[in-house]
Amino acid sequence: MIAEKSALVLGVGPEQGLGAALARRFAAEGLQVFIAGRSADKLNKVAASIQQGHGKATAVVADATNEQDVIDLFAVIKSETRVLSIAACTVDSNIRAPLLDMDQQTFTTLWKQNCLAGFLFGREAIKLMEKQQQGTLFFTGATASLRAKPPFTGFAAAKAGLRALAQGMAREFSPSGIHVVHMIIDGVIDGERARQQFPEYVASKGAQGLLQLDAIADTYWALHCQHPSAWTHELDLRPFQEPF
Repeated sequence: MIAEKSALVLGVGPEQGLGAALARRFAAEGLQVFIAGRSADKLNKVAASIQQGHGKATAVVADATNEQDVIDLFAVIKSETRVLSIAACTVDSNIRAPLLDMDQQTFTTLWKQNCLAGFLFGREAIKLMEKQQQGTLFFTGATASLRAKPPFTGFAAAKAGLRALAQGMAREFSPSGIHVVHMIIDGVIDGERARQQFPEYVASKGAQGLLQLDAIADTYWALHCQHPSAWTHELDLRPFQEPF
């Protein structure tokens, strides 16, 4: 009996968010999708929308910065003896924090959410994928992965750390058949969070100045489908009007 293929997306929030968009895309390709995040209400809404579209989705409440939560999350997949084809970490948290106003707790929180979460997730994903000798592991980065710009230095330090983790994992585990990808989102995503937190900035960008959720998800899927003789490790995505 051939084991059913599955995908796991960690960091799923609102229906109009990157995690949800990836989950919908993977489900549309026939994968059983496991979605994880801290809000049961948001997860259930995303799972219901996928199921209404005849996809298969299972919601699991988990805190990405809690080691036992992450271990238990992967135990759910192990218990169902599924092949983990895709694991995508989309956990992301950012706040304005000028350096001299930033305390240790703020810096540590940013590091936990944007770097430690990636380590815990990546470690557990690789444990499964190495046994399978296959799988795609995605980490979602940002403009700050490559350069620090005040007042987001703490965020940048964490995202740069995540990028280094992804590089190390790719070099260590690519020979085992694991495709590790670091995706740099260089721009503003047209989703619920941006529209709620800074609506004026979103409006100033216009529809063509924002990254569209389904377009991002299409690119993730395309990278998953790459032939192993020509794998991409790092890719940056931005609207064509975005300066860089």
